[in-house]
Amino acid sequence: MFIGREKELKHLNKLYSDTAFQFVVMFGRKRIGKTELLKEFSKNKNAIFYSALEKKSNLDEFSSEVFKHFNENNNLLFKTWKDAFQYISNHTKKRQVLIIDEFPYIAKAEPEIKSILQHIIDHDWKNKNIMLILCGSSVSFMTNGIMGRKSPLYGRNTSVMEVLPFDYSITNSFLPKYSKKDRMIVYGILGGVPYYLSKFEDTKSLEKNIADIIIDSSSYLREEPISLLKSELREPMTYNSILEAIATGANKLNEIADKTKIDATKLPIYIKNLIEMRIVEKIICCGEKTNSKKSQYIIKDNFFSFWYRFVFAKQTKIELMEPLNYVKSIMNEINEYMGFKFEKICYQFMISLAKKNELPFIPSSLGKWWGNNQKTKKADEIDILGIENDKYLFCECKFKNEAFDLKEFKDLIESSNNFKNAKEKYFYIFIKSSFTNAVISEAKNYNVKLITIETML
Repeated sequence: MFIGREKELKHLNKLYSDTAFQFVVMFGRKRIGKTELLKEFSKNKNAIFYSALEKKSNLDEFSSEVFKHFNENNNLLFKTWKDAFQYISNHTKKRQVLIIDEFPYIAKAEPEIKSILQHIIDHDWKNKNIMLILCGSSVSFMTNGIMGRKSPLYGRNTSVMEVLPFDYSITNSFLPKYSKKDRMIVYGILGGVPYYLSKFEDTKSLEKNIADIIIDSSSYLREEPISLLKSELREPMTYNSILEAIATGANKLNEIADKTKIDATKLPIYIKNLIEMRIVEKIICCGEKTNSKKSQYIIKDNFFSFWYRFVFAKQTKIELMEPLNYVKSIMNEINEYMGFKFEKICYQFMISLAKKNELPFIPSSLGKWWGNNQKTKKADEIDILGIENDKYLFCECKFKNEAFDLKEFKDLIESSNNFKNAKEKYFYIFIKSSFTNAVISEAKNYNVKLITIETML
């Protein structure tokens, strides 16, 4: 069953409806659903769809697909890629879609294909009713090797599409029988990767799904992060160390270097590669410039974050326990782990409110803030801060079983006093459980929205 991707399909169909030549570069991490999206798009269209194989040459298999499409003898084979593309050009009478999925497999084995494509685009296809889609899971290769300045195809693409993970709201489509709390935990563990979400069954308990799909030694996802790293990077052991360090609390370069014992001068290149793969993210303190040193590194991919904290770092314990017993033993830790993941969900909720024009103003900056409280002289943070000139949004996000109490409310108000430029203040408090009566009463004195998970998304 195909779920979501309405925006992506709409964009592709808009390009398809244009009779001019279109060249789409599509990329996104493995398991994100690119192939399913392309299959859905190509339904009932005049399309050649070829999924490349990781081998020395793909030309014979590509030939078969092309001749099959044009109802020619399937025993025929093209001698060169130039012959194949020219044949498609000569036989194009109506809108023709050509999709090559996992294009990096071909381009890495046969680099000349990029120059061949560049030549036929420039001398033939740019005037033809053809829609070319090159798709790949290697984000760095697609962005640098296809669209980079040194690539023969530089400047030829007419559209770029990065297929991103779903946000939290889509989990309802995968797990409709789960409570909102359990769906949030699933999202905190798996992120918005459709392949992962499809493996969980909402007829099973949350703990049972985690045990069967992630923890059991023969499960689908037990070695998934390692496999992905090995397929993209040369030194998986080094990256394992970095990801474990970040997952267990090291968020600055010096902290990561100390924990991993990696030379601090070499660490940035490893971090850069993980950022390009969309596994790690550098976050800048809200309100700071993009080149600010007031930054942190976090694991952007929820499943990597969960796996390196609860699987990679706990191998011995896992081997000594039954999978379900191990999961039950870490549920309290998972609630703590969900703190930052809940902030991400709340951030998505704020974005959805902004797009519906339901915020008091549209912030020019929105994100996490941390620094020193000028009054207490202690470290302080705002889970989500929004700024637009002298208008400020202050968001508190608590994923805990206890009710949000008056002290926590007053702490948020006090933290907002750090910002002397804030003439208009608005507060959003997101909570897993409930608010005390004292908070509900006190909130009437401020511009406060009290939001439980039952009213979110």
